[in-house]
Amino acid sequence: MTSLDKAVIASYEKGGKRFELYVDPDNAYAYKEGRKKDLKNILVAEEVYSNARKGERAKASDIKEVFGTEDIYEILKFILENGEVQLTTEQRRKKTEEKRKQIIAIIAKEAIDPRTNAPHPPQRIEQAMEQARVHIDPFKDARAQLEEVVKALRGVLPMKFEKVKLAVKIPAVHAYKCYGTLKSYGIKQEEWTPKGDLIVMVELFAGMRGEFYDRIGKLSNGEAVIKEINK
Repeated sequence: MTSLDKAVIASYEKGGKRFELYVDPDNAYAYKEGRKKDLKNILVAEEVYSNARKGERAKASDIKEVFGTEDIYEILKFILENGEVQLTTEQRRKKTEEKRKQIIAIIAKEAIDPRTNAPHPPQRIEQAMEQARVHIDPFKDARAQLEEVVKALRGVLPMKFEKVKLAVKIPAVHAYKCYGTLKSYGIKQEEWTPKGDLIVMVELFAGMRGEFYDRIGKLSNGEAVIKEINK
């Protein structure tokens, strides 16, 4: 069991009334992220506080009014699912790095360098983020931060996001093997010929073009015909 000095505060606020619990940081986040399914070993102190640091307990009437119960584990479950949980310094560092990697992966996959029409390597994107001192929010979804990050990077890393349309013809012998992969990229139109050949039109980010050619080429033993459709 985590000691009180290593615990963090899980909190929920409604109608100007604040409720706080002392929780184990690792187990609390494991539950919030779905990696832990039960509530065991999360509570560090079986008390509901209005101000945990000052040791001020919440009023029983307020607890009942807001949560509809005085069951500490029902309250814990509600606060974990609807409230906020503090991060330790190490947790914040790890979550920030995870979000940074997710954002880099999105940019590397979807953006291209307008000077070369080729994707930026992840290492180059990471260096540009350091140079531009890009702020990463450990709590915010990676894609929700993308616009702000790209705006900050514009001055040091030329990039553009555009989609390309590709017409793809797969010989019958490879058609079914390729179909699932083609579908994962987003099939806009499809046609099966009398001979069983598959003809599709897909639309994807220009930065994914090289990856697409490589995957379909391998699945079709190099027999796929891919043509870019001009706008």
